[in-house]
Amino acid sequence: MKFAVDPNKVPKRTLYTGDTMPAIGMGTFGSDKYDPDTVSKAVAGAIRAGYQMFDCAAVYGNEDRIGKVFKEAFDEGVVSREDLFITSKVWNDNHTPEKVLASCKKSLTDLQLSYIDLYFVHWPFRNYHSPGCAGDARNPDSRPFSVEKFMETWKAMEDLVDQGLVRFIGMSNMTIPKLEAVLPLCRIKPVAIELEMHPCFQQPELFQYISEKGIIPIGFCPIGSPSRPERDKTETDISDIDLPEIVSVAKAHQVHPAIVCLKWAVQNGQAPIPFSVTEEKYIANLKCVTEDPLTEEEMSLIRSADKNNRLIKGQVFLWEGAKGWEDLWDLDGMITK
Repeated sequence: MKFAVDPNKVPKRTLYTGDTMPAIGMGTFGSDKYDPDTVSKAVAGAIRAGYQMFDCAAVYGNEDRIGKVFKEAFDEGVVSREDLFITSKVWNDNHTPEKVLASCKKSLTDLQLSYIDLYFVHWPFRNYHSPGCAGDARNPDSRPFSVEKFMETWKAMEDLVDQGLVRFIGMSNMTIPKLEAVLPLCRIKPVAIELEMHPCFQQPELFQYISEKGIIPIGFCPIGSPSRPERDKTETDISDIDLPEIVSVAKAHQVHPAIVCLKWAVQNGQAPIPFSVTEEKYIANLKCVTEDPLTEEEMSLIRSADKNNRLIKGQVFLWEGAKGWEDLWDLDGMITK
């Protein structure tokens, strides 16, 4: 089959194990705007376009539909299982050892796979919120980050590797203090960490910390996630694609500003996972990292545009007594043993 974009031209990231993964993938979080069938249809098109990495999660509520798409692609010989790098995540209400295993097995069943390439701890808390809740929703059982509880979850993740259910494991939404507390305790180090990363929120210290440890940074919201849920939007948010620096580079390359964000991300050393259900857009997202790279001057210009503007603040995970969403990100030292 002839793909719209040759997968062999897509850059790769090398894991500390020596294995590789694509340097760009497709997200599957449909926010509150796209139903599972719409997302799975986009995944089907993306496979035929040349995508080889797909970022899934149990809480997205669409893994069963996406699993049918994967099986059809394998059965039809469009791609082989080995061609794809598929990720999934354990949600916050499944952090006990028994539930981690059950959650992984359910994702395997829904995705119709015998193994998952990379399995993440979705958030480093057991704090749960109901799907589609309002931004001011709070669960009375929520607690600050606990090293002990996180390591219980992580040891269960390590067991998944031992059992051959997943190839690699990773963490998401971490901070340097959290990582400094847990990485020395890990028997199996994470190969990747998912974090919010886009021109308006580059997290340079965390990016450097992760990279120096041989861990791959996987960036979500790479273009600023304009379709994110309303609960995650605030009046202080800045639009990446409207940044003067991004707009000027886009004009120079005669592309949409979103394309510049993705070029920057891949050339910066991360692995972005943009989401789109529009064929023209998801093909353009993949193709753009195979051609017409940004110059060093343009990369430097974009680096200077960082606004430290976090979009996914996670306020629905806050506990009683928390001062604000900043507490989730250790800005007030909220870590317990």
